Amino acid sequence: MDALQRSRNAFKLLFVYLHSPDHPDSPVFCERTLCSQALAAFVNENFVAWGGSIRASEGFKMSNSLKASRFPFCAVVMPATNQRIALLQQVEGPKSPEEMLTILQRVLEESAPVLVAARLDAEERRNNMRLREEQDAAYRAALEADQARERQRREEQERLEREAAEAERKRKEEEEARERAAREAAEKEAARARMRQEKALSLGDEPEKGPNVTQVLVRFPTGERKERRFHSTALIQAVYDYVDSLGCLEVEDYNLVSNFPRVTYGTEKRSLTLKEAGLHPQASLF
Repeated sequence: MDALQRSRNAFKLLFVYLHSPDHPDSPVFCERTLCSQALAAFVNENFVAWGGSIRASEGFKMSNSLKASRFPFCAVVMPATNQRIALLQQVEGPKSPEEMLTILQRVLEESAPVLVAARLDAEERRNNMRLREEQDAAYRAALEADQARERQRREEQERLEREAAEAERKRKEEEEARERAAREAAEKEAARARMRQEKALSLGDEPEKGPNVTQVLVRFPTGERKERRFHSTALIQAVYDYVDSLGCLEVEDYNLVSNFPRVTYGTEKRSLTLKEAGLHPQASLF
C-alpha cells in the first residue's frame, strides 16, 4: 500500500517483482536481469519499484491477486480506485535485460497520456483546493473569538464523555469475555473428565494374563507408551475407550494404526473383536 501511494503521488507506474526462492530460474534472473545497471537505472527513473517473496504474506497475496503462474514474474500496475490496482503488463518466465527494457519502454509510452492527464487533473484539484482554503480562512477569521472558544470547549467535553463511555464499554466487554472463556474452559474440562470416567468404568477390571487375553501396547505422538490387557473377544472400540479414558490426547478425532502390517482401525473396524482383527495375542498400536 505504501508503494502504491508513492506511485500515485509521483504519477508513476508501479513495477512489481514476485520472487520464488525455489524456482531454478530465479537466481540467474536476479543476477543478470534485475541487477543489470541499465535496467535498474531505467526502473528507478521511471517507476516506483516493489518486490516481495511469495513465501511472505504480502508477496503471496500479490501473487494470488495477479494470478502469477510462471516465475520469475514481473508486472506493471497502476493505482486504481477503491485501493485496487489495474494490471497493465505482466512478464512471466526468464527475460534478458534487453527484453525487459523493451517491454517496460513500450508500457511507459502507452501509459504516458494517462499519467499526464492524471498529473494535470491533480494540479487543478490542488489549485481549486487552495482557493477554497483561502476563502475558508477569510471566513473563519471573521468569526467571533468567543464562538470558537465555546465550540472548542463543547467539542472537548463531548470527546471526553465519548472516551469515558468507550473505555467503560471495553472494560465490561473484556470482563465478560474473561468470565465467558473461564466458564467455557471449566465446562469443557468437566465434560472431558466425565467422559474419561465413563470410558474407564465401561472397561471394567483389567483381566489377568491368559490364553484368551490380548496384550495391547499404545504409543502416543509424544512418545508415551501405555499397556493394558483385554479379553480377546473385546471389541476394538474398547481400545478406543481405553485411550479416551487416559486423557493423553489433545484431539478428539483420531485413528489407531498398526505398523506391521500397516492397518488403520477406523470407524468401520471398531465393531470387530481383537481376535477377529488379528490383534491377538498381542498388538502394538499408534
